[in-house]
Amino acid sequence: MAAMEFLPEQVLLKILSYVPPKELVLICRLVCQQWKELVDGLNLQFPDEGLPKQNPDIKAEDWDAFYFCTSGAKNLIKNPCGEEEFSFWELTNNDGDGWKVEDLPGDNGEPFPNEKIQKYFVTSFEWCRKSQLINLVSEGFEAETLDSVQPPITVRDWYAGRHDSGFDYELHVELLSEDMSLIQEYKTDSIHEPQWSDAEWKEISNTFTNYGPGVRYVKFTHGGKDSQCWAGWYGARITNSTVTIEQ
Repeated sequence: MAAMEFLPEQVLLKILSYVPPKELVLICRLVCQQWKELVDGLNLQFPDEGLPKQNPDIKAEDWDAFYFCTSGAKNLIKNPCGEEEFSFWELTNNDGDGWKVEDLPGDNGEPFPNEKIQKYFVTSFEWCRKSQLINLVSEGFEAETLDSVQPPITVRDWYAGRHDSGFDYELHVELLSEDMSLIQEYKTDSIHEPQWSDAEWKEISNTFTNYGPGVRYVKFTHGGKDSQCWAGWYGARITNSTVTIEQ
């Protein structure tokens, strides 16, 4: 008889699809790295299963565990790299020559560490900022679970510049209530990179924990400008922004 580890993934997926969500999370997901990845992908492989709480025979807390384990890694930022130009973003500041989307690596730039990322947003000679408001309930997270579990919320952003131009960059992320009141925030100081720097891409991140009940929105705002005051797009380059609900 063939050992389970030698079965094709599609066969394993079929077998796992018959396992109740509670056992998937509490038992199957802990067997090995391969099974963990398969369980985490079940919400994509079996879309007919539906969102949590659609099966009345499964307890709410079991659905909550299943949902946070299988859907929590999804990036809640839409269009994080400019593949859709500025769709889903609000351009709160579009000064100088405004925002622009360019192809990597760009003039006097460096390749991005992940070769799958092909584009970036770039700023001009005055402050350019843009934001995205994420409705956590609309994304499928239950308000009751957000309040009781308070899962860690991790935000990440990548920024770089050109070899021949200095720049400034900033990130501001807010956790907001239903009425848009501020609950917790993370805000960098203005990060400055001088002219003739290495132009390497740098990652910045923060994880919100123990933020208390009431969080319903995440407002993600970032921006930058060049420090040479040159016309065109010589300022901070930004891409691959992420907001995830951690497991």
